[in-house]
Amino acid sequence: MRQHIDTIPLWDAYKTDCECPLCKIRSQNEAMYVENFLGASVMEPDTRVEVNQKGYCPHHFQMMFDAGNRLGLALMTHTYLKETMQKVEVLSKEALSAAGEQASKPLPARLISKIGAKKEDGLTAAAIKIEETTQTCILCERLNATMERYLYTLLYLWRKESEFRKAFASSKGLCLPHYAQLLKMAPEELSGQELSEFVKTLTTLMHDNLARIEKELEWFTLKFDYRNQDKPWGNSQDAVERSINKLRGHTVEG
Repeated sequence: MRQHIDTIPLWDAYKTDCECPLCKIRSQNEAMYVENFLGASVMEPDTRVEVNQKGYCPHHFQMMFDAGNRLGLALMTHTYLKETMQKVEVLSKEALSAAGEQASKPLPARLISKIGAKKEDGLTAAAIKIEETTQTCILCERLNATMERYLYTLLYLWRKESEFRKAFASSKGLCLPHYAQLLKMAPEELSGQELSEFVKTLTTLMHDNLARIEKELEWFTLKFDYRNQDKPWGNSQDAVERSINKLRGHTVEG
């Protein structure tokens, strides 16, 4: 198959000795998105409108802050802050109105109303809406869409390329989240014997590599016993980081 923009990163990732090639691709794309949002895209009207509506999660705000481009981040945060203020002002008025309405009721009536309510009262509903404004992230959305495309590309390569099957089968598998995502997507791209063979290979990789990393992590802990001080570390020196990343996806740096 002729390589293109989606297959090349997958091939490159599978040529590295990493715990999860998909996490490697995700980290690369995440860094690229952070750079783009702090660069030229900060002045693109469509991007600014979407940023103003959705903002960023705490993780991606931290990444952009750490990138050091304070002006680019300040420009985006300022307009996002202004739009959020408008939303919060409206919702706060709803909260005040609901609070006044509830406060005017005698205690027995409030208790009866609470017990019999089938949906949130006005104050709780306003709080939920305000909370929802803190739970969106434009960067997460774009990154998740990109990774979904790579997951489908992986399944396509496995179906079409015998060399990729070999690379896949000889790898260290995937992290647990990407393992679950591939299991979920596999029936959409594969069927019959191909599906059975892929799931068998995938689950075997997951089992074998979890067992491997568990032994490496155990040896890391045993190395702190004075009786093992002079014994070689083997592959266990970074076992803590790799174990966490295997369990939760790329989370900590080695």
